[in-house]
Amino acid sequence: MKRKFGDRANWRRISRRRFACRYVESEAFTGYITLYTIYNLKEPLWKNYGNHTYRIADKGYSWLQYFPHNSHYIVTAMFDERSEIIQWYIDTCKTQGVTEQGVPWFDDLYLDVVVLRNGEVFLLDEDELDDALTRGDITKEDYQLAISTARSVMKAIDAHQFPYFLMSLEDRKRLFDNGEFRRKS
Repeated sequence: MKRKFGDRANWRRISRRRFACRYVESEAFTGYITLYTIYNLKEPLWKNYGNHTYRIADKGYSWLQYFPHNSHYIVTAMFDERSEIIQWYIDTCKTQGVTEQGVPWFDDLYLDVVVLRNGEVFLLDEDELDDALTRGDITKEDYQLAISTARSVMKAIDAHQFPYFLMSLEDRKRLFDNGEFRRKS
């Protein structure tokens, strides 16, 4: 199981970035929200989903990440240089926490859900989850947690009850363009 950090400090593709983090406690959301903005990188990152190819990391792109308190998933909303949504990426996780330096982290459970801006939904990395169980990297309980979490997320998406789509679009504008995450000139 890999521990992943919100600041992506070890992501060698990115040569210049900005990371900001805030703890939010509101009726709509409680947990950490981070903003990872890419200013310079070695090469763009492209991903294929079905018949689509999307650029998800490039100069001027930003990733808004939600670490919901007491949840087994992390939501990343990926925006292009025009602040237009590209996709939402939902990682299943065993646990999450915060470093002494205030950087949120999570222990990735391999299984992911991707929702494209056109509404298509993809369940990813089932093979990685199966391999992790076979290798003994995760327990049967971890395996079941990943599956039940992904199913729960997908059920909420299908029922139009997954709040992070609208929340991320609003937060991108409210927090980044006009608020506390805005870069100081």
